[in-house]
Amino acid sequence: MSEKINEKVINIFNKHIKNRQTNPDVKVKSFAGFSYVRLDEDANGYPFKEEYLLDYAKECHYIVKVMREKNKKISLYSYNVPSEKLLDFLLMFRNNELSGTIIEVDKFLPKDLA
Repeated sequence: MSEKINEKVINIFNKHIKNRQTNPDVKVKSFAGFSYVRLDEDANGYPFKEEYLLDYAKECHYIVKVMREKNKKISLYSYNVPSEKLLDFLLMFRNNELSGTIIEVDKFLPKDLA
């Protein structure tokens, strides 16, 4: 996903937060208690293609930072989680298979690191 798209979405959310009460032409919607922005085209104005998005998702990994207390000392654990396993990883916290507090989830592309 391009940085332009990420920046666009973040800007929409920021404007929405600042003008929540006064802006009737809101692009931010809510569902199931979460806000979202829907985009139908990429940063160049082309419609999204399913195969490109799926290929991109396969390359993504996430660093999930988890705070844990052990022996009365706080530590920060950083897990490398492939995109296809992200939901499974998060569910392990929900099901008490892993403990701690998720502090941050950050995406990275391993190929970009080389």
